[in-house]
Amino acid sequence: MAFPSRPFVLFWRAHAVSGLGTYVTLLALQALVVLDLGGSATEVGWLSSARWLPFLVVGVVVGALVDRRPRRPVAVVADLVAAVLLAAVPLLWWTDVLTFPVLLLVVVAYGTASVVSTAATTALLPRLVAPADLQRAHARTDGADAAAMTAGPALGGLLVSALGAPLAVLADALTYLFSAATLARVEVEEPAPVRGARVRALLGEIRDGVVWIYRTSGLATLAVATHVWFVGHAVVGVVLAPYALLQLGVTPLGFGVVGAAGGAGALLGAAATTRVGLRWGTGRTIIACHATTLLGVLVMVAAGTPSSSATALVVLALGQGLYGLAMGASNSHEMSYRQLLTPDGLQARTNTTLRSLNRAVVVVVAPVAGVLADAWGYDAALLLAGVVFAAVVAGLGASPFRSVRAPTSPD
Repeated sequence: MAFPSRPFVLFWRAHAVSGLGTYVTLLALQALVVLDLGGSATEVGWLSSARWLPFLVVGVVVGALVDRRPRRPVAVVADLVAAVLLAAVPLLWWTDVLTFPVLLLVVVAYGTASVVSTAATTALLPRLVAPADLQRAHARTDGADAAAMTAGPALGGLLVSALGAPLAVLADALTYLFSAATLARVEVEEPAPVRGARVRALLGEIRDGVVWIYRTSGLATLAVATHVWFVGHAVVGVVLAPYALLQLGVTPLGFGVVGAAGGAGALLGAAATTRVGLRWGTGRTIIACHATTLLGVLVMVAAGTPSSSATALVVLALGQGLYGLAMGASNSHEMSYRQLLTPDGLQARTNTTLRSLNRAVVVVVAPVAGVLADAWGYDAALLLAGVVFAAVVAGLGASPFRSVRAPTSPD
């Protein structure tokens, strides 16, 4: 099929709009915890843990179940459920019911819907494009993510400043409704659902996915490195909001600008990544991206040196820009490499198992990172994240993965 096909274009639109709302919500929820509920890095850590907890608890099961069913309708229903849950946040706030524990419960439920949606949409994409176009397709969706990462935090900061954090969350509910309506229009041939399978068979399917990743497919090196990368990413995700809002004195709008800088970097990375991958190969491109992540963290630490709040904002935004550049450039190569090696019948299990273990890292590390950041200081926590990213670069650079080159069609 010609690239981009109409089904992929519809898929991309749904992904892009929903992603914009998600980045608004990420900023709005952190601002809600820090500014409205009186939280610190510890509470932000628990918020991050709650968001990713469902990946740990039900992720691998969801992946196996999604592999049994047509993926498009599953994604539509999951988006509708997510919209309802996010719309509940401002309602609970207006009725004076929204405490921090209640917010955590809503976030866990929303995270569960996200597990299902992510499993279905990620596994659906290889059915919409030819294998040689898969890296380009991921680069396009990464570009949409990067644009959302650019506009979403800035829009979120503006909405939080103008309307308050609870109402800003409502924007994401609307984008999930758009995503559901758009995905419902995607035309794709999918196998009939598998019915009547027993629990023992389900457990066997889960085991098959794990064995495929860590013993059969050749994905183990990248998988383990990604798990370690998420340790550092979890620390950065927890520390960044209180570091900017409390230590550096950045306003919510300024914090949105910092997030937008990360998105701009990701947009640039996604735009350039196909050409870079063709020149350097998959392995070297991913390793270079992780080295850039380390550089971004070190620049963010430099924002904490004595200076004016305006200077701190600029330096922090630069660090976020480098961090985003690395993420925007690396993801399409990691995803396409993984999916090119994986049969269609194992796509949801492979993707969701890896995501579940990655998010399990966040679930465990995020609360610990929050406590350590409050005890040691935000700068020290960011430096710890830098050490983790350095270990990832060293580990991949010393392995045969550095020579991997996945097939990619040029733009």
